[in-house]
Order: sequence, then structure tokens, then C-alpha cells
Amino acid sequence: MSDLKHALLTEARTAGFAKMGICRPDAIPQAAARLAEFVAQGRHGQMAWMAERMAWRGDPSALWPDAKSVIMLAEPYTPDDDPLAALDRHDRATISVYARNRDYHDLVKKRLKHLGRWLLDQAPDAEIKVFVDTAPVMEKPLAEAAGLGWQGKHTNLLSRDLGNWFFLGAIFTTIDLPPDAPEDGHCGSCTACLDICPTGAFPAPYQLDARRCISYLTIEHKGPVNRDLRALMGNRIYGCDDCLAVCPWNKFAQTATELRYAARPELVSPRLADLAQLDDAAFRALFAGSPIKRIGRDRFVRNVLYAIGNSGDAGLIYAAQRLVNDPDEAVADAARWAVERLR
Repeated sequence: MSDLKHALLTEARTAGFAKMGICRPDAIPQAAARLAEFVAQGRHGQMAWMAERMAWRGDPSALWPDAKSVIMLAEPYTPDDDPLAALDRHDRATISVYARNRDYHDLVKKRLKHLGRWLLDQAPDAEIKVFVDTAPVMEKPLAEAAGLGWQGKHTNLLSRDLGNWFFLGAIFTTIDLPPDAPEDGHCGSCTACLDICPTGAFPAPYQLDARRCISYLTIEHKGPVNRDLRALMGNRIYGCDDCLAVCPWNKFAQTATELRYAARPELVSPRLADLAQLDDAAFRALFAGSPIKRIGRDRFVRNVLYAIGNSGDAGLIYAAQRLVNDPDEAVADAARWAVERLR
């Protein structure tokens, strides 16, 4: 099995993954209690799915009792630019680095399936299941248990080899592979990620209140956003990279090898006035193959209008005014708010 594991690592790197680690399905006994506390405090907001199938999330061995090993893999998507620089361009929008091109779910899953097929060729009697952020699997605690890195104070996974610009994928298998040692934390006294958060979404180090997180507000939250939070969102219209971008461990980040993670030029600081004009068909055409397509035109334009309201640019009033009677009430509310702010 050690030989198979070594060969698997070589194949994983050939497939495009930068790092691999293995743990047992029962390697995260603390996860269930932490998840239960998170949900009990309501910090998951409208993400009701987090409160479902909690037994599976907290105990991967319950998700698939036959699994003996969890293979965790990391794939870099390191940006070529500084995501924080775009925040000063108030007539432009800021889109999270991971969403500026192809949907990572599709790309990572394709690599996982390729690697899984190779593994089955070596062990024909084995079985596998692959997961990329769409099943009741807690990838970050599993990746920490598998030695890929540690969950930093911003709750994202950090690696001494990769910084924090990387996606995670998992292969569950019935093969009993030698596990790796878990990674210890190396954040020390640094609080850069906590200090930079525009909305104060971290009640304490290693804790997140999604209800105040801009990534949650722009992607998962349905309906109008709390008025007290809108002004803090700046020009971020899909996701937020602040806590990731400021992390000192990114000096070890590896260049992304997948060209389809490189930002499409039209999604790097796009004009807010242009985005506000998108109807449903234009939205779908612009974001075909992108993770942004999932939130739909209405929620996206709602976010754009919050950014317009925060721009301080009176020239954008017209873009907001034309939407004050939009059929979607959240869009219309955001448009009225933006007009009030700019006046």
C-alpha cells in the first residue's frame, strides 16, 4: 500500500494537483460538535443545507461506511494580480479571484475522476466516490487531518507550501491507504485576516459568522441585505478575497497551472454601469461556464447596485434609477438605496 500511495502521489501531480494527503474517515471527531455549535448560533444564516445531514458532515464514515481512506487533494488558483488593488476603483466591480473564469467544480471534479480511474486500474476490486464542495463533506477539517495544511484564523485552509489560494477535492475509497500526519497550526500571533475584514465577520479567531461575511452576502443570501452591512460591502459584487489576499503565507503560493483559472479580461474590474444593464439572457451569456451563473441575474444585479450606491459617483445615478421599478423586489430596493446614497 505504501508503493501504491507513492505512485498515486506521482499520478496526482501529473493530473495537476499540487499536494495530496490521506486520512481515515473518522479522523475529524471534533467536527460534529463544532458544526452543531455553528448552526445552533445561527451563524449559517440562510444556508439551511448546513443544518441537514449533519451526521454525515460531522462523521464522514457515516456518509459511506465502506470507505477506509479519504484522499485529499489541493489545486492552486493563485491570481496574477493583487485582489486588494481593485477595491479603490469605485466605478468598477470586484469579483472574487476564483470566479473570474471557469467553474472550479467542473475542473477539479474532472481531475478527481481521472485520478480515481487510475486508482481503480491499480485495484480493480476497490470502489471510489469523488467530492468537490457539493456534498455533505467537510473538506477543510479532512484536509487538515490529511496534512495538507491547517485552518487559519479566517477558517480557510492554509499551507506552508501553497499559501491559501487553492481548491480542495476529495476521493473516498475502500482501499486502506497509509494515512498522513495531521498539520499543526502556524498562524502565530498574526491577525491580518481578522483585522482586514470589512464587516467584522470573525467574532473570534478561528470563528466565522457567515451572516456578516461578504462572500455569503453576495452569493448565498437571498433578498435584501441588511442596510447596515450594505455600505461595508464596497464594490465587491461576488465573493470577497480580503482575508485570503492579506495572509503572509501567500509568499509560498504556487502558480496556477490550469489556464482556465486565469481571469477573463472582461471580469477583471468590469464597469458597474455595464453590469447594471444585464437582463437575464445577457447575464447567462456573460457567465456561461462560470460559478457566478448559479446566483442568477437578480441577485447579481442587486449586488451591483449596492456597489453603485457605495461608489460615490453621481454619474452612476442613471444606472440605478432605471432599476427602481425592477420586477425583483430586492433589485428594486437596492436601486432605490443606491439612488438615495448617490444623491
